[in-house]
Amino acid sequence: MNQYGKIAYHTLGCKLNFSETSTIAKELTDAGYARVNFDDTPDVYVINTCSVTDHADKKCRNIVRRALAINPKAFIAIIGCYAQLKPKEISEIPGVDIVLGANEKFNVKEYLKNIEKRQHGEFHVEAIKKTKDFVASFSEGDRTRCFLKIQDGCNYFCSFCTIPLARGKSRSSSVAKTMVEAKKAAQTDAKEIVLTGVNIGDFGTANDENFLELINELDTLKSIERLRISSIEPNLLTDEIIKFCASSEKFVPHFHIPLQSGSDTILTSMRRRYKTDLYSNRIQLIKQLMPECSIGVDVIVGFPGETDKEFEKTFDFLHSLPISYLHVFSYSERPNTTAVRKTDVVPKAIRLKRSKRLRILSSKKQRAFYQSFDSQEFKVLFESDNHDGFIRGFTENYLKVQIPYSEKLVNQIIAVKLMDLNADCIYNGKIKEPIFV
Repeated sequence: MNQYGKIAYHTLGCKLNFSETSTIAKELTDAGYARVNFDDTPDVYVINTCSVTDHADKKCRNIVRRALAINPKAFIAIIGCYAQLKPKEISEIPGVDIVLGANEKFNVKEYLKNIEKRQHGEFHVEAIKKTKDFVASFSEGDRTRCFLKIQDGCNYFCSFCTIPLARGKSRSSSVAKTMVEAKKAAQTDAKEIVLTGVNIGDFGTANDENFLELINELDTLKSIERLRISSIEPNLLTDEIIKFCASSEKFVPHFHIPLQSGSDTILTSMRRRYKTDLYSNRIQLIKQLMPECSIGVDVIVGFPGETDKEFEKTFDFLHSLPISYLHVFSYSERPNTTAVRKTDVVPKAIRLKRSKRLRILSSKKQRAFYQSFDSQEFKVLFESDNHDGFIRGFTENYLKVQIPYSEKLVNQIIAVKLMDLNADCIYNGKIKEPIFV
């Protein structure tokens, strides 16, 4: 079989994975592969996996089965975090031909020189300590926004997390080299760049640079209208960063700040690098300088040792904060973490019950945040999809808005008056006529 053919990609997990898939896809397109949709009977599937939840195995198997149902002869390559952590296990999934680890995934072109189906799956994975290079990437294909990878890996080793084992030590490029990539990203059709990584606030430490220096430079980009920070650790979100974003015309008023627990006892057990007082101070400063700012929060329920009393501390703490929404995760045991060895395990039924309470709280917080902007006018960046006659988009502060669909609105930033909030927490909007002046 000729080494070139049709190739399709499927990405599981975070924005960082999407940026890396895009870079890999561009390299393979340049090498001669024709990129097609998943259902277009490709000769090769590249599946980029995630390991953050305990369903990684199930998700990977399901995607492989879907691929083989479309083309039983397709060559299937598995990459990503799950591939680094469980290469042998994945290689034994029926139909998988090759598994590539954190170092090897960026050299996938070499491994695809022979795309004959294997009788047994192969895996090529080096020890994660050998993963030291930073590979720049940004996503392409989404006309609305671009995910720019500015950092990779993590040095924190929180007691519940396998990401350092899957991605290695924290690393990034220099401000100057990152700006080269940012300018390329800004030349795409995207109106918004989202900064992404594993621990982006740790940017530049190996080069005696820092995240604040980077965002100062990014703010000078001429050909991009919006810059958004994806997620940043509270101990690395300094007052100076908050103040800079408050004064910037390009960085939008939206932060996603992991908390994980509102109990200082549990935070210590998790090996997080802050306490609730620091977290609260960060939120208060953001709201003081940017009252309209959207603040998202990650929280884990059911961590070992989380008694009813400790959970209530988390619930009360979150209830007291002027935050906008929660991403709630039930704790899941992960091999090779220190938390998995703890004996004071929270029963799964209780984890689910606590998760449900926080999801209800999140819905209430989100609705209250949205309602505080009723009848106000915001600029909305509209996306391409047609949802039953409506086109949807996001304001700078991450309010989801819909108006009657028009193809002219796709990838446009338009001033919209927020009229009424529907049951799905989406604002119906109204624009002034004509649409384009």
